[in-house]
Amino acid sequence: MLDYGYPVLSSLVVFPLLAAAGLFIIRGETVVRGYTLAASLFEIVLAIPLLSYKFNADFQFVERISWVSRWGLEYHLAVDGISILMVWLTLFTLPLCVLCSWTYISKRIKEFHFCLLFMTAACVGVFTAMDLVLFYVFWEAMLIPMYLLIAVWGGDERKYASIKFFLYTLAGSTLLLVAIVAFRIEGGTFSIPALMQQTFSFRFQFWCFLAMALAFAIKVPMFPFHTWLPAAHVQAPSAGSVILAAILLKMGTYGFLRFCLPLTPAASEYFAPMMIAISIASILYGGAVALGQTDIKKLVAYSSVGHMGFVTLGIFLFNQRGVEGALFQMLNHGIITGGLFMMIGTVYERSHSRDIGKNLGLGKYMPAFMFFWGLYSLASFGFPGTNGFVGEALVFVGAFQASLPIGFLIVPGALLGAAYMFRVGLKLAWGEPSSAKTWSDLRTREWIYLLIPAVMVFYIGLAPGMFFRMIDPSIEKLLADYHSRKQVVQVQTEQPMQTAARELMNGIAEAKN
Repeated sequence: MLDYGYPVLSSLVVFPLLAAAGLFIIRGETVVRGYTLAASLFEIVLAIPLLSYKFNADFQFVERISWVSRWGLEYHLAVDGISILMVWLTLFTLPLCVLCSWTYISKRIKEFHFCLLFMTAACVGVFTAMDLVLFYVFWEAMLIPMYLLIAVWGGDERKYASIKFFLYTLAGSTLLLVAIVAFRIEGGTFSIPALMQQTFSFRFQFWCFLAMALAFAIKVPMFPFHTWLPAAHVQAPSAGSVILAAILLKMGTYGFLRFCLPLTPAASEYFAPMMIAISIASILYGGAVALGQTDIKKLVAYSSVGHMGFVTLGIFLFNQRGVEGALFQMLNHGIITGGLFMMIGTVYERSHSRDIGKNLGLGKYMPAFMFFWGLYSLASFGFPGTNGFVGEALVFVGAFQASLPIGFLIVPGALLGAAYMFRVGLKLAWGEPSSAKTWSDLRTREWIYLLIPAVMVFYIGLAPGMFFRMIDPSIEKLLADYHSRKQVVQVQTEQPMQTAARELMNGIAEAKN
C-alpha cells in the first residue's frame, strides 16, 4: 500500500475533499478558480504512480484495512484493467470542468467548485471501492453535488430537472442497497473479490440481478429509463453536463461489469436477450430522437442514450470483442461527448442560446471552433482514425460474432449517428449567419480545454495498442470466470417470478387463517 511512499488511491479520494474544505478560507473569485485548477492538477500528479500499472488481471494498488469489524466492513480500494481507465478519465475531467466554467459560472463560485471537488472524490471512490458498503457510500455521495450543480447553477427549468434526476437515481440506489444486503446475508461478506469466488443459487441471482440491473440501467441510462437525462443535460451548466456525460453515465455500465457478470453469471445469461433487446432499442431510439432536435444540448444528450446502448450491448454479448468495445466506448464517449458539451458551453457564452437556428454560420467567423466541432462530430459517429471508430467497430465485430441479426439491427444506429451529427454540423458551419459576425473565435483558455480531448481522440484512434494491453487481461479473466461459473448453477424449470408469487399468496392465506 505504501510502495510509493503514500497510499495512492486513498490520496486520490481524500485530497479533493481536503481541497474542497480549503475553499472556505479563500476569498476572491479568481483565487478560487485558480486554487481549484491547481488542486485538480495536483490530483493528477498524485496519480502518477498509476502509470506503473502492470498489464495483468490482478487487483493492484490494494489498500485494505478493517473498518467496522463487527459487521465485516472494510476500507478496501484497488484497481484493475476495468476500472483504471475510468479513474484516469475522472481525474482529467476535473481540470477541464474548471477551465470551461471559468467565465460561465458567475454566482456562488466557491460553492460551485466545492461541488466539483467533492464529486471527483466520490467518483474515484466508486471506481476503486472493493467493499459493497464502501461502494454504496461513494455511489450515494455523488448524488448530492450533482443535484446541486443542476438545481443551483442550471437553466430556467432547473428545479424540475434536478428533482427528476434525484428521484430516478434514488430509486435505483434503493434497489442497489437491497441487493447489497442480500449478498451480505447469503454470502457472509461485503468484500467484492470474495463474493466473486462464491456461487449463488439461480433464484437468488435472478432477484439480485433484477435489483442491480434496474439501478445500473437508470444510471446509464437505458431505454425506457432515460427520460431524466435530456432534462438534466439541458438544464445543467457546462461542467455539470461534462461530468454527467464523461463519468456518471459510466458508473452504470461499470456496475454491470463489476457486479452483474461476476456475481450473477447465470442470471446475466438468462436476462441477456432482454438486455440486448433494450440496448438495441436505446441505440435506435436515441439516434432517431436526436435527429429531430433543435436544441444542441438535447441532441447530444439523446446521442448519449444511443452511444451507451452500444456499451451495454457489448457487455451482454459475453465475447472478447464485445466487452473490449464496451470498455473502449465507455472511455471514448466520455472524451468525445465531454468535448461536445464544452463546445456547446463555449458557443452559449456568445449567443446565450442552445437553439441550432440561433447559432448558424459559425464556419466563416469561428473557424477554429468549427474545426474542433467537426473533429468531435466525426469521432462521435465512429469515423476511422478517431477513438470512436475503435470502440464502435469492436462492438460491431462482437455483435456479428454472436448473431448476424443483432449485427444487422445495430447498423441503422450507426447511420443515424452520422445523420444527426452531419445535420447539425452543416447548419452550424454553413447556415445563414446569425449574429456570429460579432463573436470572437476561440480564446487561449478555450483552446486548452478543447485541445486536450482532441489529442486523445487521435491517440486512441491511431494507437490503441497500450489500451488493449491494459484491459485485455481483466476482460479475459472476467469472461473466463463468467463462462465457467454460469455452468455451475442449473437454471430451475419453474420460473422464479412464479415461485415468488405462489409463496406470496401462500403467505397471505396463512396470515388470514
